[in-house]
Amino acid sequence: MVQGRNPAQKEKVIFLGSEIEQAPLNQAGFAVLPVPYEKSVSYGGGTALGPDSILEASHQLETWDGKSSPSELGIHTCDTINCNQDDEAVIESIASATAKILMAGSMPVVLGGEHTVTWGVIKGYLDAGITDFGVVQIDAHADLRDAYEDNPLSHASVMKRVVDAGVPLFQLGIRAYCDEEREIRAQEGIHFIDADDLVPQNIQHIDLPEDFPKKVFFTLDIDGMDPSVFPSTGTPVPGGLGWYQTLNLFDSVIKQRQLIGFDLMEFAPIEGFHAYDFAASLLVYKMMGMAQRAGAVEAKN
Repeated sequence: MVQGRNPAQKEKVIFLGSEIEQAPLNQAGFAVLPVPYEKSVSYGGGTALGPDSILEASHQLETWDGKSSPSELGIHTCDTINCNQDDEAVIESIASATAKILMAGSMPVVLGGEHTVTWGVIKGYLDAGITDFGVVQIDAHADLRDAYEDNPLSHASVMKRVVDAGVPLFQLGIRAYCDEEREIRAQEGIHFIDADDLVPQNIQHIDLPEDFPKKVFFTLDIDGMDPSVFPSTGTPVPGGLGWYQTLNLFDSVIKQRQLIGFDLMEFAPIEGFHAYDFAASLLVYKMMGMAQRAGAVEAKN
C-alpha cells in the first residue's frame, strides 16, 4: 500500500509554473488542488504519485492549447492535501480546501490520488451550500458498491457516497461492475451509457436528460480511457475511450450545462515513461481550455 506523502517533504510545484506566475486564489480562474491519497487501491498502486507527476509534467506544456490560452484566466496551485491522516480526516481536509476554492470564486481542478478523493470534493460543494448540481463520470468502473472490503470510503464506493448524498449521477464508459452495482443503478435511476455502446459506435456527443441538473461537476477516472492510451493506472480495463472521444464527450457535456469543476483521478505514473505524465497534464489543460471556451470560467482582472 502506498501512503499519501507529507506535502512538507518537497518544494511546492506550480501547475504550468515554467510559463506563468502563480495567481492569487481570489484572482484565479482555476485552482489546482493536489490530493495524493491512496489507501484502498485493490490492484496496482501508485496513484499517490499522480498529482506531483502531473504538476511536474505541466512545465512542458505550451500556454496555447491549440484553440485558446486558459492560463490567461489565472491558475492557482493550492497546497497539497496532507494525506497522512485517518480516512475521515483526509475527506474533511479535501472538503475544506474545495469549499475554500469555491468561496474564493475559482473553479476547482482536483488531481488524485485514488477515486475516493472525489467524495471529499463533492462534500466540499455540499458544505459550501452548493446542492443543485449533478456529477458526470467517465470511468471503467461503476464505483457504486456500498462498501468494498468493509470500507465505505473505498475507491470502489465513491459514487455510492455521491448518490447517497442526493447528487444525481450520469456514468460514461463503464465496463466493469458487479450485480450489486447493477441493482443500485436501477434503484437510484442512475443514467448511463456504457463503453460497449460508446466505443464501438464511436459516440462523440451525448444529450443529458432534460431533468439532469443545470450545473455539473465532471469526474474523470483515467482508467475510463483505454489502456492503449493510458496504461498508467491501477486497474486498467480494455475497451475504453480514446483521447479525442474523451475530450469530445467532456466538451458536449459542458456545452449543455454549467461546469462548476472537474477532477482527474487514478493516474499512476510508470517510472521511465514520462509520455503518460505529460499526456495526463495536457488532458487537464485541454479541459481547462474547453471550460474557458464554454464560458464556464471568466477572467477576474
